[in-house]
Amino acid sequence: MKNLITLSLLFLSVVCTAQQPYKRTLKLMGSRFDITVVAENESIGNKYIDTAVAEITRIEKLISSWDTNSQTSEINRNAGIKAVKVDSELFQLIERAIGISKLTDGAFDISYASMDRIWKFDGSITEMPSEEKIKESVAKVGFKNIILDKENSTVFLKLEGMKIGFGAIGKGYAADKAKSLLISKGVSSGIINASGDMNTWGKQPSGKEWKVAITNPMDKDKVFALLPITNGAVVTSGNYEKFVKFNGTRYSHIIDPRTGYPSSGIISVTVFAPKAELADALATSVFVMGKDVGLSRINQMPKIECIIIDDKGNIFKSDNIKIDKI
Repeated sequence: MKNLITLSLLFLSVVCTAQQPYKRTLKLMGSRFDITVVAENESIGNKYIDTAVAEITRIEKLISSWDTNSQTSEINRNAGIKAVKVDSELFQLIERAIGISKLTDGAFDISYASMDRIWKFDGSITEMPSEEKIKESVAKVGFKNIILDKENSTVFLKLEGMKIGFGAIGKGYAADKAKSLLISKGVSSGIINASGDMNTWGKQPSGKEWKVAITNPMDKDKVFALLPITNGAVVTSGNYEKFVKFNGTRYSHIIDPRTGYPSSGIISVTVFAPKAELADALATSVFVMGKDVGLSRINQMPKIECIIIDDKGNIFKSDNIKIDKI
């Protein structure tokens, strides 16, 4: 009888300490975030989620161009005037962003924030803007005019009226930082979903890998593939909701910062990378670079994979990716 009681207590102990996923959905950085952590109980799970929320909020205050008190706003206010001293964290983020600009021949550019918003994707635009207007819209865009001084940790925008913004990289960076912090706190597994920018680590409590569903852009209520992802990020950019059509050509809301023209020919890009920051930036870049150049560039990068769907519904993928079609 004593042995039975001991076994029962042991069983109860195992059940009580079995880890479960705990999830919270909230609005951060102006977007929907779903934060899931695997923890021993709800109290510990909520504590971990609070930690992630605090970290994401901290990063938003650092990089937001809407917050007049942020260092990013200070850089923009002093464009063409003087260099601004910033925290090493922001300096390094800008430095990496410029690195991605060089890697993508300017298809990714945080100085896109200087762009005049001449394109509207709300149905109000009825004709193509003039060539002159399009050219003028990107006159102050150009990552080569972001001057970094590493020794003094300063950032200077050469042109008056120039601006930087982290809309195409910020959520991914915040998700990476929150993930790293949670891992350092001992969280064995979880997912941070920043409006479709998925960042995972570890496995489900069952021991199975987390799986990411890829939406069919021709019918957004359907999924065309499931991909296992254990420790990395996946980001999808799509134009199936925001686009205009002129003379039979579909133009995306994703604008080429080098020319001012919207990208065309692609309706969805999904990028897999070790970090969400990089996946975020590359998903936008591939849209701008186009299918052939985009895939070629991705295939040259280690540990990066990509799925592209063109405007005819054709699927193209990088060399080493394996898709579980459903």
